[in-house]
Amino acid sequence: MTALRSDALNGRHAIVTGGARGIGLAIARRCVATGASVALWDLDAAQLSRAQQALAAPDMVSAEVVDVRDEGQVAHAAARSQERFGSIDILINNAGVLGPTVPAWEHTSAQWCQVLDTNLTGAWHCCRAVAPVMLARQRGRIVNIASVAGKEGNGLNAAYSASKAGLIALTKSLGKELAASGVLVNCITPSAADTEVFADVPAEHRDRLRTALLSRVPMNRFVEVDEVAAMAAWLASDDCSFSTGAVFDISGGRSMY
Repeated sequence: MTALRSDALNGRHAIVTGGARGIGLAIARRCVATGASVALWDLDAAQLSRAQQALAAPDMVSAEVVDVRDEGQVAHAAARSQERFGSIDILINNAGVLGPTVPAWEHTSAQWCQVLDTNLTGAWHCCRAVAPVMLARQRGRIVNIASVAGKEGNGLNAAYSASKAGLIALTKSLGKELAASGVLVNCITPSAADTEVFADVPAEHRDRLRTALLSRVPMNRFVEVDEVAAMAAWLASDDCSFSTGAVFDISGGRSMY
């Protein structure tokens, strides 16, 4: 994978879910830097406004409060994005929540559903809204941000791990279904990034979780959000032309398959 040209995504329009911070914002920044217009979708209106201002590209960036768990909100937001920018060329399914840090049997049904509905069903809602638009133009890129937890399972994060495993499987199925259409579907499985996600972990578990996650990474550091963004931008570009339904690790050597 070589460095992308500064015009690699020129004229393309990307939707980035969970785009107000962390990995999502880093991906949006990389998309704008390589010529794409971007629609940021997120639940946090205040953070969305700050993210839009930080990107400092008013003609190329829109921001919209969207709950990906709500199929109607997703469909309406996709239609508005297409109307404003003329196309939807790239979908980055990044919206996600960590959920409870407890043994699997201590998850409540509500907690389990919140994580699966956001991380997996939410991504499906977005694919369902956007794939027909891409199919009509015989061109598009869908990039799902999964996690190495979807391959290995993280103790005390059963709902999160299950949701990311499901997202990997969705990527593979959708990739096969769209393989001959010009629409490529791939996913990225990062190891942990040192982002605000740790703020959602109860204080009594936070340090132990950080230490445990870091101990599994042979490179002995967290992944940088810009490293994930670089891989996502490549997968969204024409330089990625013969990979679909694939899983791209960025785990510092943690993943064994």
